[in-house]
Amino acid sequence: QVQLVESGGGLVQPGGSLRLSCVASGSMFRFYDMAWYRQAPEKQRELVAGISRGGSTKYVDSVKGRFTISRDNVKNTVYLQMNSLKPEDTAVYYCNAESTYGSRYWGQGSQVTVSS
Repeated sequence: QVQLVESGGGLVQPGGSLRLSCVASGSMFRFYDMAWYRQAPEKQRELVAGISRGGSTKYVDSVKGRFTISRDNVKNTVYLQMNSLKPEDTAVYYCNAESTYGSRYWGQGSQVTVSS
């Protein structure tokens, strides 16, 4: 079992920035593929950004050039730096870990609200 604890959400004005953090328990973090998903009201959960255990990254088109995912295997932490935030980025953001065996784990979710 892996526990994921997220932090860093909040209310920000359009054009502002936030950084989400997700700390994983245990000693196997470096073997997990990590990702951030988000779910807006009345919408399906979508993949925002992912980073493999090897460091390869991917992003949904709507955040390319604005969001950056990174990981620190010493701190067992994955980050999502979000710049130039837009109202349509408003959602609950979830951290996700996937093991080499296909097991998936989720954080509790962190609310991000972009509004003036």
